Amino acid sequence: MLNEKIQAALNDQIQAEFFSAYLYLSMASWCEDNNFEGFGNWMRMQAQEEMFHAMKIYDYVNMTGGRVRLQAVDKPQTDWDDAVAAFEGALAHERHMTENINKLVGLCIEEKDFATHAMLQWFVSEQVEEEATVDAILGKLTLMGGAGPGLFMLDQELGSRPAPTPPAAE
Repeated sequence: MLNEKIQAALNDQIQAEFFSAYLYLSMASWCEDNNFEGFGNWMRMQAQEEMFHAMKIYDYVNMTGGRVRLQAVDKPQTDWDDAVAAFEGALAHERHMTENINKLVGLCIEEKDFATHAMLQWFVSEQVEEEATVDAILGKLTLMGGAGPGLFMLDQELGSRPAPTPPAAE
């Protein structure tokens, strides 16, 4: 059974993951509206991945006898100056999400909730991957100055991102 502090923190994280999905959908919309269909595809796939993250925590809370209490999702930003700014926003957001996960892990240690701590290790590893991926894309965008033929090529590359596979149930 989850204690109240852990349950509340996990419910907050579910909300944060849903907001992430909403933010990435907003970024996808901006990309598509600006003829960056490949970037838009990448952002859509990222939104799906964030939904999977939310549901992984949702399922864990239910499996451990807790109660999911869904919260309102804030309106995300809807406009960016250019593709570089959009991916800078994505990287800043992923860093924020890493901080959230790290705080959750710290709370689990403080509360001696080793089962939740173990479940969260998947998210710790996932955040390392998420930050590295967005940082690499941003690095390419920065290298090309956010313009020119390289922008077209990167858009094409990101357009081939396949739909994510849901994380395995534990």
